[in-house]
Amino acid sequence: MKKNIRFSIIAIAAAGLFLAFTSRDGKYFEISKNIEIFTNVYKELNTWYVDDLDPATVMREGIDAMVKNMDPYTNYFSESQIEGYRYESEGKYEGIGAGVKLIDGYPTITEPYENSPATKAGLKAGDQIIEINGESAAGRTKGEVNSVVRGVPGTTVQFKMRRPGESTDRDVTLTRGNVSLPNVPYSGIVADGIGYITLTTFTPDAGRNVAKALRDLKTENPDLQGVIFDLRGNGGGLLREAVNVSNVFIPKGEEVVSTRGKVPERDMSYGTKMAPVDQNIPLVVLINKNSASASEIVSGVIQDLDRGVMVGQRSYGKGLVQNTRDVGYNAKLKMTTAKYYIPSGRCIQSIEYENGEPKHIPDSDRAQFQTRNGRVVLDGGGVKPDVVVEVTPPSELLKALRKQDIIFKYVTEYCSQFDSIESIEEFSFDAYDDFRQFVAKSNFEYSTNAETALNELTGMVFDRELEKELQKELSAISKTLEEDKTDHLQRYRDEIVNEIEMDIVGRYLFENGKTRQKLKNDPELKLAIAILNDSDRYAELLK
Repeated sequence: MKKNIRFSIIAIAAAGLFLAFTSRDGKYFEISKNIEIFTNVYKELNTWYVDDLDPATVMREGIDAMVKNMDPYTNYFSESQIEGYRYESEGKYEGIGAGVKLIDGYPTITEPYENSPATKAGLKAGDQIIEINGESAAGRTKGEVNSVVRGVPGTTVQFKMRRPGESTDRDVTLTRGNVSLPNVPYSGIVADGIGYITLTTFTPDAGRNVAKALRDLKTENPDLQGVIFDLRGNGGGLLREAVNVSNVFIPKGEEVVSTRGKVPERDMSYGTKMAPVDQNIPLVVLINKNSASASEIVSGVIQDLDRGVMVGQRSYGKGLVQNTRDVGYNAKLKMTTAKYYIPSGRCIQSIEYENGEPKHIPDSDRAQFQTRNGRVVLDGGGVKPDVVVEVTPPSELLKALRKQDIIFKYVTEYCSQFDSIESIEEFSFDAYDDFRQFVAKSNFEYSTNAETALNELTGMVFDRELEKELQKELSAISKTLEEDKTDHLQRYRDEIVNEIEMDIVGRYLFENGKTRQKLKNDPELKLAIAILNDSDRYAELLK
């Protein structure tokens, strides 16, 4: 091991010396000097440090520290993380085809994907993995589990599975395969003459799939009067697919996006190359704070060209282009190489970050640009919708139920009683009292924001005499807050029922069903339908 390490150090040092002789007075000399210092520090640590060092761990920490000071989108992917990267960038990976999470000490199937090896083997959400290839799975880390559930197609893995409600464990042998998730999980008619298409990620063939969905809607509904294109929660993906998706709605020869980086010779411009599926049909695009990157290219282009109306909340604000570079041993470096600019000339990249997230920038601090019709649009912080819809954030109760997997466990128990559900249009959850009883016996605990603030206030009282005076008042407030919480399950009933219904439908009908169920109680969808049904309002919004 130490021979290999010494060989690597010599190779790195030699490369550094070459760079030093190439440009001793320039940046390359600084690079080579610091590489030499880095390797010397590691050599001394490896030789003299009191404990043995794991080279992979030490180097990974060094690399992570290096990229930490860049923007949040510059990342290093080791060989063991490549399958996760492929899933994010391509919408596919090699493995058993299921989401897995550590719940109650064991890896637990949270979402078997449609037509995947896991689903074909009969695995269901809620199934616990007790053993992996004959060894206990208790307490395994996420990385350890991922290394097992993902792997070369055709290879096998043996699980001992425990299903809640069943008295005996089951042995299951799974053959890993190529797993692909659809980027257009649902398209259909949501009102008379109004079509709907949702795109979840800009993976390969996103443009082709959106185009097919629109063609099918037009073919099956000759009187189609408008289309709602849903990009909410779409975190982006491939730049070329952003161009292809835009091309579904805008003419051939339109510039969609240009990129500008440190090296002017590498600046690029990307335009549409095909005839659109339909460049005239009224269009509403739904976006929210989680619509990012490629989603913002498409929504920004549609807005800049006055091709359609944006509805929802301001998008994320990621106007950066990433490229990947192979760095050896199947590892990759994904790094930001440019910013992108949409037709009006604006860049939607957020100017400031806080805790790794884009920081809100007041409109007064953002530069103004104009759409093709002369409407004012802003840069520097995402795409602002033409019609802004205020949304109520999830309650603290719902967040706690999610975090402690209470709804997930309840739905697992509920679905064990039924082989299927009636049609989505007719399905509704009507066992809320049963859910409340489940929560009562689940040792569920949570604190409201008010309770957290009260505890902080209590901790700030250092004066003993003052503490005595306030103790009664603080205790009374705490009691009132605790009593108020007992009514929260009823107060937030509708919100919780919506969550339960989506989870139940997803167990039987996968992502397609979850999308359709969500649309049943979607105020932004209803608003989009209303806009498309009001031609005067639609036209006025684009003036």
